[in-house]
Amino acid sequence: MTNVIVVIGAGSIGQAIARRVSAGKHVLLANLRQDNADAAAKTLSEAGFTVSTATVDVSSRGSVHALVEAATALGDVSGIIHAAGVSPTQASPETILKVDLYGTALVLEEFGNVIAPGGAGVVIASQSGHRLPPLPTEQNAALATTPVEDLLKLPMLQPDQVKDPLHAYQLSKRGNSLRVMAEAVRWGKRGARVNTISPGIIITPLAKDELEGPRGLGYRRMIELSAAGRAGTPDEVGTVGALLMGPDGAFITGSDFLMDGGVTAAYWFGELAPK
Repeated sequence: MTNVIVVIGAGSIGQAIARRVSAGKHVLLANLRQDNADAAAKTLSEAGFTVSTATVDVSSRGSVHALVEAATALGDVSGIIHAAGVSPTQASPETILKVDLYGTALVLEEFGNVIAPGGAGVVIASQSGHRLPPLPTEQNAALATTPVEDLLKLPMLQPDQVKDPLHAYQLSKRGNSLRVMAEAVRWGKRGARVNTISPGIIITPLAKDELEGPRGLGYRRMIELSAAGRAGTPDEVGTVGALLMGPDGAFITGSDFLMDGGVTAAYWFGELAPK
């Protein structure tokens, strides 16, 4: 039986992880826009990978379920790399919560139903999730365990509570890591693992948009005042993804890996701390 690696979000980070874990497997590359999926598929197939493409809207249960059916028709789903999302510059609070929070919960639920024994998943969250102060225990539990279709009805996520895109994004990414922790219990019953990576500023087309957008100055300041003093590369995220999806990461599940060059450390305890 063919082993299938599903990559949702055909951007640089999804591709970088896929390159590290997909040799000898079938890559199903899914993206909201077919042309982006096709461009990524061309790059990967020219590098020796077996690739097919699909379109998916992660905010639609029907669309995600269709992707699950396409993946299982190809073989055993042994890996899922979920790297799709929208950033604060790109969308309204409502859209960010629908795509980044609800969409991720949906992907975890649908693929958690079919992930193969010994399989592994990685969800790309963000350093932004580490920027929020600690939430009350009941809010953590609500983000982690509320049934997917009720998630966006939570009082803490209503428009009077979440008024700007950055707050929506931070809540979504915090929610992703909490959701993964809860899903790791369910995936474990199938003999599978799932973790989040919370990258900082990684140089991708999305990050370039942010660096040139209204928050660009803040982003450059984060880079300058971080311990690393530079942005990261998709390949560095790929290295952590390969650890989490491979045999060396077999004891790691339900975890969140913050890799941001020290930006969060500087935010809480250094020169980036809010005055």
